[in-house]
Formats: sequence, structure tokens, C-alpha cells
Amino acid sequence: MKKSLCVLLAAGGLWVNTSVAETPAEVRVAYSGGSQVLMLAKADGSLDNALHSKVKWVQFASGADALNYFASNAIDIANFGSSPATAGIVRKLPVEIVGVSGVIASYERLIGKDGITRINDIEGKRVAYPPNSTAQYALEAAISVNHLDRSKITLLPLRPAEMVAAWKRGDIDAGYVWAPFAQELEASGGHQVFATKDLQKDGYLIYNNYVVRKAFAEQYPQTVSAFLRVHQEKVDEFKKDPERAAAIVAKEVGAPVTTAVNTLGGLEYPTLTQQGTADWLGNGTQTTDSGIGKALTKTSDFLAGIGEIRKRDIPANWDSAINSRYIRDAAVAAQ
Repeated sequence: MKKSLCVLLAAGGLWVNTSVAETPAEVRVAYSGGSQVLMLAKADGSLDNALHSKVKWVQFASGADALNYFASNAIDIANFGSSPATAGIVRKLPVEIVGVSGVIASYERLIGKDGITRINDIEGKRVAYPPNSTAQYALEAAISVNHLDRSKITLLPLRPAEMVAAWKRGDIDAGYVWAPFAQELEASGGHQVFATKDLQKDGYLIYNNYVVRKAFAEQYPQTVSAFLRVHQEKVDEFKKDPERAAAIVAKEVGAPVTTAVNTLGGLEYPTLTQQGTADWLGNGTQTTDSGIGKALTKTSDFLAGIGEIRKRDIPANWDSAINSRYIRDAAVAAQ
């Protein structure tokens, strides 16, 4: 909603009607069903209080679903992977990246059956992955940096729940996926073969990010900054008492506590202050050359290489794709 403010300019006796943005009546926040620190704010209602708005929580299964929600104007803010976010930006969805919710370390990993002990062993095997996801990006990157023969690998795009079912039927030999589905594969005879953090040494920054509808952010900038402050508060809460936080998150998402511990601990969390620097989203003047800008370039080149997007659609720069204004405002307010 908006409130009109009438100002009388005494000198000319002229009335000017300006518009002052208030808080929205409702903020539609999209999230995956897995464990994440944001669930602490869902559990205690602190996000509603901080935003002074009713939060409508919209659950999705994969980043592709989040993109569809944005395309249909059904959500305002979403937490999902860098790969689908990049695809959405290249496809000209009116969204922008405003924060990093967590860098993927061991949260996503390749689980294999007996006989698969290292990444090279997936040649000649059936390997599943969730399409248009950071797990797909990590799997393809692992194949590339380890110089595997992709033609010898049967790659199967499956949603996480479908992957678990295929695993139990014996239809696949390995799967690259996130928690809690990774733990389900491990509980059914699987073991970790490779983790996304193993790609960091090869220069791959793979992360989950907060993405916002541009029109929403422009209308309610203080709401976006407040949202990011709550994220940092919940990261601090998790770090202060990981076991307690994991227990709350586990109850909220219906997962075992051990799964929540594994998932929350499988991410790395840059602070608000760090994110407003060149290493992450930039300070507003070097967006394309920032850490996230370079990651977008690398990710988009990868997606074009596998046919997910068209090379000619990749923008010349990422100035309109990354907006560090809100994270920098949040960092100042949090001090």
C-alpha cells in the first residue's frame, strides 16, 4: 500500500502530491522444502514482524519451479540456486539478485552405489540430476574439470523425489542432489563420491541466492533490506547454537534433525558486510567484475554450452542483474 503526502509550497501556493512507499500488505516468499536458516524465521514469525507484513510462504521443488512462479508474478522473493537464477536472468525475467543465502559446500553431492568410489567411475553408468539446478551445474562442471567422456555417461534429468524412486528401483547408479534426498540415497545403500565444494579449487562459485522481482524491490526497498537483515540474524542464531537451530528447522520442514544439521552445516555464509564488496555482489560500481558477476558469466557460458540458454541472449554485462543496494543498506542498519 502507499500513503499520499500533500505538501504546501508556501511561496507559490502550490500543492504537490508525492507518494511515499509503505510496507506491502503481503510478501510472497518462495522456498524449497529443504533445511535452510530462513526456516527459523518462518518458525518463530520473526520475518512477518520485521517486514511489518504478512508473509505468504510458497514452497517449490526446484529452481525451475521458482522461475515459473516469477514468470507468472506469483512470488516476490525466492531463495534458490545460482544456476536457475542465471537462466532466468538471461531469459529476461524481471528479477535481480540481492543477496547470497549460502555457498554450496557439501549440501549438494554425488551419491553412488557400490563400484563407484570416485568421480571417474561414473563413466559407463546411469547418473541422475535435477534439471536446471545447481546440482546439474556442479555435475557437468565435475565431468569437465575431471576430463571425463560425457558420451559414456547416461545422464538422466529427474526431480529429487523421482530420483529417489529410480534409485530404489535400480534404474540409476548415482545421483547428484541436495538434502534431504542425498541422505535418502545414502540410507538406501549409497555413499558420497563427490561434493560441490570440491569444485572451489577449480574456480567454481556455486551458491544459493535471494532473487527479487524488480518491481517489488523498487516499490518496497526497505522491505527487501529488512528481509536480508533477518537472514543474517538467523545465520547468527544458527552459528550460536547449531543443534538448537537444526532442531527447529527439522521440525519446520519435517526432516530428521541429523538431516537438518548436515544441510545447514553444508553451506558457507558470507556476511552482509562481505556481500557488499567486490568479492561478492560489489559496492554498486563494479557489478559485472564482482565475484557474483564473474560467477554469472561462467554459469551462463556453461548453460549455453549444454543448450539450456542461447549464447546470443547472454547480456554484455550484469549491471541490471545484480543489485547490492539492499545488502549494503541492510549491513549499515545492522551495525
